[in-house]
Amino acid sequence: MTGKKGPQKGTGGHGRRKLSGRGPTPKAEDRPGHPAQRRARSAAKRAAAAEPSTGRPAKSARPGAVPPEEIVPGRNAVIEALRAGMPVVALRIAAGLERDERIAEIRELAEDLDIPISDVTRSQLDRLAGGGPQAGLVHQGVILQVPPFDYLHPDDLVRRALEATEPALLVALDGVTDPHNLGAIARSAAAFGAQGLVVPQRRAAGVTAAAWKASAGVLAHLPVARATNLVQALRMAAGEGLMLAGLDGRGELDLDALELATGPLVVVVGGEGRGLTRLVAETCDVRVRIPLAGAVESLNASVAAGVALAEVARRRRSS
Repeated sequence: MTGKKGPQKGTGGHGRRKLSGRGPTPKAEDRPGHPAQRRARSAAKRAAAAEPSTGRPAKSARPGAVPPEEIVPGRNAVIEALRAGMPVVALRIAAGLERDERIAEIRELAEDLDIPISDVTRSQLDRLAGGGPQAGLVHQGVILQVPPFDYLHPDDLVRRALEATEPALLVALDGVTDPHNLGAIARSAAAFGAQGLVVPQRRAAGVTAAAWKASAGVLAHLPVARATNLVQALRMAAGEGLMLAGLDGRGELDLDALELATGPLVVVVGGEGRGLTRLVAETCDVRVRIPLAGAVESLNASVAAGVALAEVARRRRSS
């Protein structure tokens, strides 16, 4: 006696799928992790940022406040920014300071530069500064409003550097927090042929009035990229063929022996006091020390950057 045959098990269609192709190759901008996709996302973010605002302040901001990097408060700081030629949106002065000599000087400088001047109340200045003295910011009755700095995406900066006639040369700052050091490094970078700077978005100095002044106006034309993750930005640059040389007092190679200087290169400068962070140091192809004489143990971040960039420029001239 024969029993009933059970249901025959099939492949469920898997066999047919094995014979079929995977379809057309996705476009570069649709492939996860591809540089073209990152550039497309960056362009989309910039386009979104350029769209008109709804006029509603962010929940964390006071009504009428301006981001701190877009204002220069205080009489001395305003005068220095005006003399340095920093781009300016408007000058706001508290009413009742007509007889103050420093305010008169500020007005004269602004008028010579055709900068719009508004007379406002002190409470309006407080709101503009996000709270005034209560927020730890003393405006002394005068605020200079400046446009937000136009940072590049690291991908775009690397592309620009690779398209330059000279071998690519970039400077990455690993947590430099002093804007004066940032400005001084920018000045050295421009003087010795670098195509731009890369700075972290967090726990690091950005392009402020102090940085602008220290750069002697160089930041008006030297591109600066802001990286949400510096290690990833450095790895991306390495993937495009740039070598990574980190400045480290305990490095394994003397600056005098840096043969990588003549090729595409990123000079990585550590933060004040602590130097390179561990992950950044491990990402670098080589850690370079600057030979020092006497009892000097280390150099200021901006001085070290200037010395290293001068050596890179010398080697490139000799090659």
